[in-house]
Amino acid sequence: MKVAVLGECMVELSQQAEEQFKLGFGGDTLNTAVYLCRCGGAADYFTVLGDDLYSESMLEAWQNEGVNVEHVKIKKGQLPGLYIINNDDTGERYFNYWRQNSPVRSMLTDFPEVLDEILEYEVIFLSGITLSLFPHDDLIALFDCLKTYRKNGGQVVFDNNYRARNWMDVSSAIDVFTKMMTVTDIALISFDDEKSLYGQHSVDECIDRWADAGVKEVVVKNGHHGCHLYKDKQRFFYPLKSILTPVDTTAAGDSFNGAYLAAKLQGKSVGDCISAGQQCASTVIMHKGAIIDKEIALTSGGL
Repeated sequence: MKVAVLGECMVELSQQAEEQFKLGFGGDTLNTAVYLCRCGGAADYFTVLGDDLYSESMLEAWQNEGVNVEHVKIKKGQLPGLYIINNDDTGERYFNYWRQNSPVRSMLTDFPEVLDEILEYEVIFLSGITLSLFPHDDLIALFDCLKTYRKNGGQVVFDNNYRARNWMDVSSAIDVFTKMMTVTDIALISFDDEKSLYGQHSVDECIDRWADAGVKEVVVKNGHHGCHLYKDKQRFFYPLKSILTPVDTTAAGDSFNGAYLAAKLQGKSVGDCISAGQQCASTVIMHKGAIIDKEIALTSGGL
């Protein structure tokens, strides 16, 4: 079973020392696709790149990770976005972006066939950052597509990944997220992002918001505080087995998503899916960059 993953990947510069940066690639949904494949799943990535050398390098790197790039579109004369990661002494990350002219922003206008292509998949994964890329009319078309998709048995998985700088204002983001809730089957929620958007202070409030909108499965990722699960109208808590001091938290939630989905597609129990997500994330946060070296075993990390 393959997952259609929609979003943006950018050129990444991650700080290694005071004046040294490592060149790579990353983006929340691409990170999820990579870790989904590394954990035994299969992902097809939907995005738009340019016809430059960096775009070519990204395509080659994704294929080396096992990510299917058949549906990646190329827009001539365009360049992918860029971001730089800096980390403080606690491993917390800070970003600077150059993405306003990224070719993926007009994907659904320039390549409307994408909305037909994703209907062929059993699972679609996207994020709040994915939603922030598209103009209003394209979002309406996307939501209509997802409604049809779900009526035909498809399953939509959504990670909230809210970044305030990507939105005109809070009310615009809340309006789009409210619409997204109505077409979501599984919500993989970052509690920090949820608090940033809604200002709430309770995990239960967060779960209520998504469950009341009709979402059947809600996972709330709360860093070293563990994970909360809502499923079948019941609530569960999964603490971490050990607390680690992170080196770089850049792709903590994304790697959790990838491992969680891989386990779910392999038919594992929800508890095992969460354990797999925590295990993977605990390894990733101990290394620099969104995509850690492939040689590093995702079964390590102290969980």
